[in-house]
Amino acid sequence: MYDILKILFEICLFKKGPQDIPYSVWLLRLLAIIYTGIRFLMLAINTDWFNAFLQIIVEILLIIGFSWVILYIEHKLQRFYQVSCALLGTDTLINFLALPGILSMETGHGGWLVFALMLGLIGWQCAVISHIIHHALEQRLIYSFGLAILYILATYQVIALLFPEIAGTE
Repeated sequence: MYDILKILFEICLFKKGPQDIPYSVWLLRLLAIIYTGIRFLMLAINTDWFNAFLQIIVEILLIIGFSWVILYIEHKLQRFYQVSCALLGTDTLINFLALPGILSMETGHGGWLVFALMLGLIGWQCAVISHIIHHALEQRLIYSFGLAILYILATYQVIALLFPEIAGTE
Protein backbone atom coordinates (compact mmCIF):
# COMPACT_ATOMS: atom_id res chain seq x y z
CA MET A 1 0.00 0.00 0.00
CA TYR A 2 2.94 2.31 0.63
CA ASP A 3 3.93 2.01 -3.04
CA ILE A 4 0.43 3.02 -4.18
CA LEU A 5 0.40 5.98 -1.78
CA LYS A 6 3.80 7.05 -3.09
CA ILE A 7 2.60 6.84 -6.72
CA LEU A 8 -0.53 8.85 -5.90
CA PHE A 9 1.56 11.48 -4.15
CA GLU A 10 3.91 11.65 -7.14
CA ILE A 11 0.91 12.09 -9.44
CA CYS A 12 -0.15 15.01 -7.23
CA LEU A 13 3.35 16.43 -7.73
CA PHE A 14 3.06 15.90 -11.52
CA LYS A 15 5.97 13.44 -11.56
CA LYS A 16 3.95 10.37 -12.60
CA GLY A 17 0.71 9.66 -14.40
CA PRO A 18 -2.18 7.21 -14.12
CA GLN A 19 -0.26 4.73 -16.28
CA ASP A 20 2.04 4.13 -13.27
CA ILE A 21 -0.82 2.76 -11.15
CA PRO A 22 -1.36 -1.01 -11.32
CA TYR A 23 -4.36 -2.22 -13.30
CA SER A 24 -6.51 -3.56 -10.47
CA VAL A 25 -10.22 -3.81 -9.64
CA TRP A 26 -9.24 -4.55 -6.04
CA LEU A 27 -7.28 -1.30 -5.81
CA LEU A 28 -10.23 0.69 -7.20
CA ARG A 29 -12.49 -0.81 -4.52
CA LEU A 30 -9.94 -0.11 -1.78
CA LEU A 31 -9.49 3.51 -2.89
CA ALA A 32 -13.28 3.95 -2.99
CA ILE A 33 -13.46 2.77 0.64
CA ILE A 34 -10.65 5.11 1.72
CA TYR A 35 -12.25 7.97 -0.24
CA THR A 36 -15.52 7.24 1.58
CA GLY A 37 -13.80 7.47 4.96
CA ILE A 38 -12.07 10.79 4.28
CA ARG A 39 -15.12 12.38 2.65
CA PHE A 40 -17.32 11.19 5.51
CA LEU A 41 -15.08 13.03 7.96
CA MET A 42 -15.48 16.18 5.86
CA LEU A 43 -19.22 15.92 5.31
CA ALA A 44 -20.22 14.73 8.77
CA ILE A 45 -19.39 18.21 10.09
CA ASN A 46 -22.42 19.73 8.32
CA THR A 47 -24.91 16.92 7.86
CA ASP A 48 -26.17 13.63 9.17
CA TRP A 49 -24.39 10.41 8.30
CA PHE A 50 -27.10 9.18 5.88
CA ASN A 51 -26.95 12.28 3.65
CA ALA A 52 -23.16 12.23 3.86
CA PHE A 53 -23.04 8.64 2.57
CA LEU A 54 -25.54 9.40 -0.18
CA GLN A 55 -23.40 12.32 -1.36
CA ILE A 56 -20.26 10.18 -1.24
CA ILE A 57 -21.92 7.49 -3.37
CA VAL A 58 -22.92 10.15 -5.92
CA GLU A 59 -19.38 11.57 -5.92
CA ILE A 60 -17.81 8.14 -6.50
CA LEU A 61 -20.29 7.45 -9.31
CA LEU A 62 -19.44 10.82 -10.88
CA ILE A 63 -15.70 10.11 -10.74
CA ILE A 64 -16.08 6.63 -12.21
CA GLY A 65 -18.65 7.80 -14.77
CA PHE A 66 -16.44 10.69 -15.85
CA SER A 67 -13.49 8.31 -16.28
CA TRP A 68 -15.54 5.91 -18.34
CA VAL A 69 -17.06 8.59 -20.58
CA ILE A 70 -13.82 10.38 -21.47
CA LEU A 71 -12.01 7.10 -22.08
CA TYR A 72 -14.88 5.68 -24.13
CA ILE A 73 -15.00 8.77 -26.34
CA GLU A 74 -11.24 8.55 -26.95
CA HIS A 75 -11.33 4.73 -27.42
CA LYS A 76 -9.00 4.09 -24.48
CA LEU A 77 -11.22 2.06 -22.13
CA GLN A 78 -8.31 -0.25 -21.33
CA ARG A 79 -7.05 2.53 -19.03
CA PHE A 80 -10.30 2.76 -17.03
CA TYR A 81 -9.12 1.20 -13.76
CA GLN A 82 -5.87 3.14 -13.71
CA VAL A 83 -7.52 6.50 -14.45
CA SER A 84 -10.34 5.89 -11.96
CA CYS A 85 -7.81 4.88 -9.30
CA ALA A 86 -5.73 7.97 -10.03
CA LEU A 87 -8.74 10.30 -9.79
CA LEU A 88 -10.08 8.68 -6.61
CA GLY A 89 -6.67 8.37 -4.97
CA THR A 90 -5.44 11.88 -5.67
CA ASP A 91 -8.79 13.36 -4.68
CA THR A 92 -8.54 11.44 -1.40
CA LEU A 93 -5.06 12.80 -0.73
CA ILE A 94 -6.08 16.38 -1.45
CA ASN A 95 -9.25 16.01 0.64
CA PHE A 96 -7.13 14.67 3.50
CA LEU A 97 -4.91 17.75 3.28
CA ALA A 98 -7.99 19.99 3.19
CA LEU A 99 -9.56 18.43 6.29
CA PRO A 100 -7.86 20.75 8.84
CA GLY A 101 -8.86 23.78 6.78
CA ILE A 102 -12.46 22.62 6.55
CA LEU A 103 -12.56 22.04 10.30
CA SER A 104 -11.10 25.44 11.12
CA MET A 105 -13.48 27.21 8.73
CA GLU A 106 -16.48 25.37 10.22
CA THR A 107 -15.51 26.28 13.79
CA GLY A 108 -15.16 29.93 12.82
CA HIS A 109 -11.40 30.02 13.32
CA GLY A 110 -10.55 30.11 9.65
CA GLY A 111 -9.45 33.53 8.52
CA TRP A 112 -8.41 34.79 5.13
CA LEU A 113 -5.25 32.65 5.23
CA VAL A 114 -7.21 29.42 5.61
CA PHE A 115 -9.57 30.56 2.87
CA ALA A 116 -6.62 31.29 0.57
CA LEU A 117 -5.12 27.87 1.34
CA MET A 118 -8.42 26.19 0.53
CA LEU A 119 -8.61 28.03 -2.79
CA GLY A 120 -5.05 26.89 -3.46
CA LEU A 121 -6.04 23.28 -2.80
CA ILE A 122 -8.97 23.60 -5.21
CA GLY A 123 -6.60 24.96 -7.85
CA TRP A 124 -4.14 22.16 -7.16
CA GLN A 125 -6.93 19.59 -7.46
CA CYS A 126 -7.92 21.04 -10.83
CA ALA A 127 -4.31 20.89 -12.02
CA VAL A 128 -3.95 17.28 -10.84
CA ILE A 129 -7.17 16.22 -12.59
CA SER A 130 -5.93 17.94 -15.73
CA HIS A 131 -2.58 16.14 -15.42
CA ILE A 132 -4.34 12.77 -15.10
CA ILE A 133 -6.58 13.45 -18.11
CA HIS A 134 -3.58 14.65 -20.12
CA HIS A 135 -1.75 11.35 -19.56
CA ALA A 136 -4.84 9.19 -19.93
CA LEU A 137 -6.05 10.65 -23.21
CA GLU A 138 -2.69 11.72 -24.63
CA GLN A 139 -4.22 15.06 -25.54
CA ARG A 140 -2.90 18.59 -25.31
CA LEU A 141 -2.73 20.03 -21.80
CA ILE A 142 -5.16 22.86 -22.57
CA TYR A 143 -7.77 20.29 -23.69
CA SER A 144 -7.22 18.33 -20.49
CA PHE A 145 -7.47 21.47 -18.38
CA GLY A 146 -10.76 22.37 -20.06
CA LEU A 147 -12.15 18.90 -19.35
CA ALA A 148 -10.99 19.14 -15.73
CA ILE A 149 -12.74 22.50 -15.27
CA LEU A 150 -15.93 21.17 -16.88
CA TYR A 151 -15.81 18.07 -14.68
CA ILE A 152 -15.34 20.07 -11.47
CA LEU A 153 -18.10 22.55 -12.33
CA ALA A 154 -20.49 19.77 -13.39
CA THR A 155 -19.76 17.84 -10.20
CA TYR A 156 -20.46 20.89 -8.03
CA GLN A 157 -23.70 21.51 -9.93
CA VAL A 158 -24.91 17.90 -9.58
CA ILE A 159 -24.10 17.86 -5.85
CA ALA A 160 -25.82 21.23 -5.31
CA LEU A 161 -28.87 20.01 -7.22
CA LEU A 162 -29.15 16.68 -5.39
CA PHE A 163 -28.06 17.88 -1.93
CA PRO A 164 -29.03 21.55 -1.54
CA GLU A 165 -28.90 21.31 2.27
CA ILE A 166 -25.27 20.21 2.16
CA ALA A 167 -24.20 22.64 -0.56
CA GLY A 168 -25.83 25.54 1.28
CA THR A 169 -28.09 26.41 -1.66
CA GLU A 170 -31.44 26.00 0.10
